[in-house]
Amino acid sequence: MDTSSLYDLTPIAWMMGAGVLLALGPLVWVWRRNAGSGPARRLHALTVLTLFLTFDLTLFGAFTRLTDSGLGCPDWPGCYGNASPAGARHEIAMAQAAQPTGPVTHSKAWIEMVHRYLATGVGVLILTLAGATWIVRRRQRRQPAPPVDSAHHHVVLSAWWPAATLVWVCLQGAFGAMTVTWKLFPAIVTMHLMGAIVLLALLCIQAVRYRQVAAQRLPTAVSPALRNGLIATAVLLVLQIALGGWVSTNYAVLACTQFPTCQDSWWPPMNFVQGFEIWRHLGVTGDGQPLDFSALTAIHYVHRLMAYAVFVALGLLAWRLRRLEALRPQARWLLGLALLQLATGLGNVLLGWPLAAAVLHTGGAAALAVVLTWALCESRRESAAAAPIPRAADNARGTPQPKKATA
Repeated sequence: MDTSSLYDLTPIAWMMGAGVLLALGPLVWVWRRNAGSGPARRLHALTVLTLFLTFDLTLFGAFTRLTDSGLGCPDWPGCYGNASPAGARHEIAMAQAAQPTGPVTHSKAWIEMVHRYLATGVGVLILTLAGATWIVRRRQRRQPAPPVDSAHHHVVLSAWWPAATLVWVCLQGAFGAMTVTWKLFPAIVTMHLMGAIVLLALLCIQAVRYRQVAAQRLPTAVSPALRNGLIATAVLLVLQIALGGWVSTNYAVLACTQFPTCQDSWWPPMNFVQGFEIWRHLGVTGDGQPLDFSALTAIHYVHRLMAYAVFVALGLLAWRLRRLEALRPQARWLLGLALLQLATGLGNVLLGWPLAAAVLHTGGAAALAVVLTWALCESRRESAAAAPIPRAADNARGTPQPKKATA
């Protein structure tokens, strides 16, 4: 039996080739620019660049969704079995002629495929990071440990974070494929968005750890109360981003076009059962009935109410962090991004969901997740009874050295 017609690997091969070509530029640039630096600094530079490109990919993913281009190529990984929309001009033209404003048009097909090309490029960069980190870590294990510095710490490289990032980006690719093949199933699209946020957090963790290894320093010790506040705010933010993704994937933004009220009421009619029925197709209930407008109102209003709590939590956390010199940059970023989210959220409601404000709103949420991850990685819980720092003379008398801190 000839299986060539059943399993055409040409689109996958072209996608992989495009990803390698897109990744070569950043890889060459980082390695040439940091040729004289140590391995930790080179890995840090490449991780920061990958984090930046992944953030851009998240913004472009939001642009793809908000322009209704998610089904611009209704198959995966190619476009009507081709490596690019150029090879599917006939099929796209027929679909566009049947539905001029439908999900498949030439422009939407290119937007969708560019998103896939960029995602493949980011995947290649993350694969390179994982491989390079494992190589560097193996070399470090063969070398004797360097002398302990004046801070009495020896921070070593860990290859587990890049390995986890590599596994996660593969899962994220699977969610991207399901987004298309499941025809924008709201739960899958929301999980794809959350997967992007987790990927950004994992890359941020790597970037901070590489920098700590290069500088041979540990995170700043903070009080247990502040550390708990960081974690609680991060949990609130993750929940709010999930709610925002649910609003966007159900197209519930315009269910309320007033602020602070909604539909001339402080508590408009809302159907929470329909609105938060997770496993259903777009626009219908699990039974296949059309979704009530009150369900869209419930989705929108819950996100708005949670936004108040998150805004207050971010403000309080930024006020607490500014007291610590090492965490003041994070405090300023949190405050600025919280104000950006407030402005773009109001713009979406009052201006009829303009594209720029909607993309910026998604970008602000992703940036908040990165900054909170940064703050968590640059801080550690202060012990109840902190041991005094030993004097340099103590080392000469044979004071036991502490264990290595793995970053």
